[in-house]
Amino acid sequence: QMQPVESGGGLAQPGESLTLTCEASGFTLENFAIGWFRQAPGKEREGVGCITNKYNSGYYPDSVKGRFTISKDNLRNVVYLRMSSLKPEDPGRYYCATDPNFLGGPDYGCSPVYFSWWGQGIQVTVST
Repeated sequence: QMQPVESGGGLAQPGESLTLTCEASGFTLENFAIGWFRQAPGKEREGVGCITNKYNSGYYPDSVKGRFTISKDNLRNVVYLRMSSLKPEDPGRYYCATDPNFLGGPDYGCSPVYFSWWGQGIQVTVST
């Protein structure tokens, strides 16, 4: 089963940085679209960054643009989500998702509907 695994979550204070890692076992992340999503209690799951082979620069919603960055390490077969300048509205369960077919683009944004395989998620808390 091609399920990615997230790690690196935890507690951070506002303004601090945190990096999440998405690892793959049994498949090569380089060949897949990668998305990072978060879900806060009572809210819908939202994309915080997506990257595809067609759009390597990635797509980020305005809520995280300039603060969150996705990067790939193809040798290690991992993808990172670096989150900086964390805000009180950033906490939630963060998920890594992959898809072999999604090409992305400005018209598609970073929506969960385009991703097939999901990790279990990892908790991120931002608090003083």
